[in-house]
Amino acid sequence: MSILESLKSGERKQEFEDFVSRYDKGEPWEGISDDEAVNRHDELASQLSQEEYEESARESFERLKPEQRKQLGRELRQQARQRNVRAPEVDDDDDEKLADSGMLAKLTSQLHGQSPGLVGQLLGGGGMKGNPLVKGALGGIAATAAKRFMGK
Repeated sequence: MSILESLKSGERKQEFEDFVSRYDKGEPWEGISDDEAVNRHDELASQLSQEEYEESARESFERLKPEQRKQLGRELRQQARQRNVRAPEVDDDDDEKLADSGMLAKLTSQLHGQSPGLVGQLLGGGGMKGNPLVKGALGGIAATAAKRFMGK
């Protein structure tokens, strides 16, 4: 049974409801650990289409302030460049457009489209653990996707 089926059937629904509830309280990075954000993201991202991923990312990034989105986008771009990962939005140095939640979601979904675990590897495994924006972004994508599949 896939993770999405278990969210709908209730097998792991309570576990994810707890995660979503903690994510929804306060700032996006409060109430969840770095490892939990990365693990939940990786677990759900592999089950999402590129469109579902982009929608979840956009909703998640809307909780961040524009300057926080720019900072997250710059970090993502830097990690992608260090690993020679190509994406049209990554190659552009225009930080202002990274402030837009839709543009940042498009960037992450392009990376997700290359490989479902790539965003988690770039952010979670890129020496960025401990960065609250990374935790908020990865945890937020997972929480938003989980809410959608649980019908919330």
